[in-house]
Amino acid sequence: MPTLTKLYSMEEASLHDTKDDCWVVIDGKVYDLSSYLDEHPGGDDVVLAVTGKDATDDFEDVGHSKSAIELMQNFCIGELDTSATVIPELEISSKKETNNYSWNLMELTKQYWAAPVAIVGISVVAGLVFLHKK
Repeated sequence: MPTLTKLYSMEEASLHDTKDDCWVVIDGKVYDLSSYLDEHPGGDDVVLAVTGKDATDDFEDVGHSKSAIELMQNFCIGELDTSATVIPELEISSKKETNNYSWNLMELTKQYWAAPVAIVGISVVAGLVFLHKK
């Protein structure tokens, strides 16, 4: 009887991105490495850097041994569902929000006008004094 493989979306895998709940995707397979972090020879920080992400390139760049690849199978919990394409949501700002940003910028400009004006004023006075002494 064939074993049923659990399919996970990349979105679902990305939700497991903490030290206590650490999933990574490598070569289309999903691994739960939560219980292995303390034992990982490279330290837990290298695994945590790719937690909740597709770590295939990072995994291959390191050049893991055959025994490491065999050990990985103990942590495999399923496969990545490639049928669900992930389309990132676009953030669309309204004119009202855009106007709000420009209003905030104008307010900041009004509040902090004194410093540039003082610098220009001091420069002009210093230039006049310097020219007057020549």
